[in-house]
Amino acid sequence: MGGDVSHHASDLSSHPDASEMRARYARVEAGRGEVAVDGLVVMAGLYAAISPWVVHFSGARNDLMINNLILGLAVALIGVGMSMAPQRMRGMSLAATGVGIWLIVSPWVVTRFPDTGMIWNNVIIGAVICLLGLAATLAIRRGKHSTR
Repeated sequence: MGGDVSHHASDLSSHPDASEMRARYARVEAGRGEVAVDGLVVMAGLYAAISPWVVHFSGARNDLMINNLILGLAVALIGVGMSMAPQRMRGMSLAATGVGIWLIVSPWVVTRFPDTGMIWNNVIIGAVICLLGLAATLAIRRGKHSTR
């Protein structure tokens, strides 16, 4: 019954997997900002999808409601795809930018006489999606978006 139970301070630098653990930690740290962009794209898309009911688009504006619902869900799916397979979503992240631009102009194209709430809602969420799409595209093209 004479085992040594004293605690020794151990130095991990001599561990055989130390370099692999450092590289893995560096990859995790480098990918934190991109995960935030992906999550924000998902959240912005989901808001765009539900925004007609949040802002209370008038009943005669069904075309704009459907427009926002479909495009918002599409953007949310793009965000999920960017987090799961960033290199495969390279072109789709740029498509999110195009969707953002469309959301900005869609109140005047889809609805001839949009009300103020519809305009502000689509301009703001469209600009947010556009900027997030550009940020995601730049991150992927620079190679900073790690594959998870």
